[in-house]
Amino acid sequence: MRIATWNVNSIRQRLDNIVAWLNESAPDVVCLQEIKCETQAFPREPFERLGYNISVHGQKTFNGVALLSKYAFDEVQHGLAGDDGDVQARFLESVISVKTGVVRVVSLYLPNGNPPSTEKYPYKLGWMDRLIGFTRERLKLEEPLVLAGDFNVIPAAADARRPAAWVNDALFLPATREKFRSLVDLGLTDAIRAVSDADDLYTFWDYTGGAWQKNDGIRIDHLLLSSQAADRLTGAGIDKHMRGWEKPSDHVPVFADFAIEPR
Repeated sequence: MRIATWNVNSIRQRLDNIVAWLNESAPDVVCLQEIKCETQAFPREPFERLGYNISVHGQKTFNGVALLSKYAFDEVQHGLAGDDGDVQARFLESVISVKTGVVRVVSLYLPNGNPPSTEKYPYKLGWMDRLIGFTRERLKLEEPLVLAGDFNVIPAAADARRPAAWVNDALFLPATREKFRSLVDLGLTDAIRAVSDADDLYTFWDYTGGAWQKNDGIRIDHLLLSSQAADRLTGAGIDKHMRGWEKPSDHVPVFADFAIEPR
């Protein structure tokens, strides 16, 4: 089973690229972020034609997450628990039956948090606290769990081409990285780092300053795995070439392969 994540930066603007990538990579489950459309406006037909079931948690103009799956969803949960007043569409949890039980997959779009001097940064840290609480409870189920998405976190200096350029950014502030480590320390495995310790594994290149041409990237899109998922991990990678396509997202897909058979 291949599970992938991609911040598409507008589902409508990237539709042709997404369909082409799905045909090329053939992922079984896809977590999409920043779809930037309301749930009812999601363009379902091109994905249904490829055999995907679809779940969407949308929001007009901003945010929005979706899940595509070649297999039926047993359960779907919209929104991250812990703040009933949070209306931002950033979290979508699903359960999929497999031969050995179930796989639990979450598509998440963690808040950016910039500028750090505004209320956006406490919101980011609070959201991370809620994610830690959610994950702690889900790990008690002892199921394969995959947290996949745009975490808006640069975990370490090796995850940026120019780490000094990010020292005052909400993605790389010490408090951000500390929260991320607290999440991982619950017992999660970073799929990409499980297969490579290379220092040029980036998932995002800004549209400005020739970042793509200079390979001035950062790694902020992650798949974090419970021990039950990590035990079945057979490979992982970054589809970097997508950034060079016409009308690209500023993010590229990240995927992980598992020795898991669907029911």
